[in-house]
Amino acid sequence: MLFALIAHDGKKDEMVEFAIRHREFLRNVEMVGTASTSARIREATGLDIRAFNSGPAGGDVQIANCVLEGQIRAVFFFVESMDVHPHDPDIQTLQRICNITNTPLATNPASGDLMIAGLLALR
Repeated sequence: MLFALIAHDGKKDEMVEFAIRHREFLRNVEMVGTASTSARIREATGLDIRAFNSGPAGGDVQIANCVLEGQIRAVFFFVESMDVHPHDPDIQTLQRICNITNTPLATNPASGDLMIAGLLALR
């Protein structure tokens, strides 16, 4: 199963800090992410993360498709709520698909930390 890591530009530093904090957990799972988020995580942690397109170039939709196909176990999507995004319909689609498929979705570091703790407890 895959885990998806995505972050808006204003939240990429928080995502990198999150990945560093949870490096031991993430090193043992397969991950995908949007292009620049994946590059930042890979650069900061050395973790292997497969990159899809950037969000505005369809990466959010690619990840949503993987969620629909049942390939993704959880999505960590750190959202910058104060900015307007030209690809907002894609973002809403991904969030909606997570809700429809009952796929866990963390939209900030605090919920991400809780989700990782829950996943660790299930092991």
